[in-house]
Amino acid sequence: MIDFEEAPQKMNTTFSLRSLIKNLVPVLAVLAIALIPVRLVAQSTQTVSKRFPAGKNVHVELKNISGTITVETWKRDEIRLTATLESPKAQISPRQMDQTLVIDVMGDNRGRGDVGDVNFKLQVPVSSSVNLETRRGNIKVSDLQGGSVRAHVSTEGDIELTNIVASQVIAQNTIGNITFDGEFSRGGTYEFKSNKGDISIRIPGDSAFRLVVASPAKKITLGQFWNNNFKTQDGRRYVGDVGDGRSSVSVTNFSGAITFIRR
Repeated sequence: MIDFEEAPQKMNTTFSLRSLIKNLVPVLAVLAIALIPVRLVAQSTQTVSKRFPAGKNVHVELKNISGTITVETWKRDEIRLTATLESPKAQISPRQMDQTLVIDVMGDNRGRGDVGDVNFKLQVPVSSSVNLETRRGNIKVSDLQGGSVRAHVSTEGDIELTNIVASQVIAQNTIGNITFDGEFSRGGTYEFKSNKGDISIRIPGDSAFRLVVASPAKKITLGQFWNNNFKTQDGRRYVGDVGDGRSSVSVTNFSGAITFIRR
């Protein structure tokens, strides 16, 4: 039996609940959509930071698969390594042996398939030596005044070496630009090589070196470092001394330009 005096109150309550649910559904949907990207980002990236004691002449070896590598100097006798991992599957197990720090992403992740980009930032003593490799990604090194700098990108990526004073520098990539801004040390050796990309060498005007430079595309600009002692083969290769030729410089570019600039 229905109490007609209570029926309107029950019906109003029912309508109020329906109206409330109807209004909440869009709000909850928007909140759910907004939270999804945050959750995905939190699960897909990871930052690792470690410090290692180091002397003045530490040596760093880094073999990456894919991702950027940035090396900077600071006034501490230690190395700080910061790595951002794109995939939680990626593993990094740095090993320190005496004055050598080894980071081998290739070896640590062998058999794991695609582990995504791993982006590195290294802060090292100013007199450190570095040996850096990656299959794909940019390499940047700045302000090192150590024994040697080696940067190798096996496929695609730019190499930028800024304010470098070292006895040995090797920079090589397949596709990408190479920039060297620094000084050639007496008795030092310097090698720059690219298959496709521009190579720029910026050095002081009083630099002295023996140069072997080759570009099948005939895109060689020596600027003020040109002199009549250079020997050439059809404009594709030049060999000669600048000053007393106290350091050895080799530059090869198969399709891009080679440019020497006074610092």
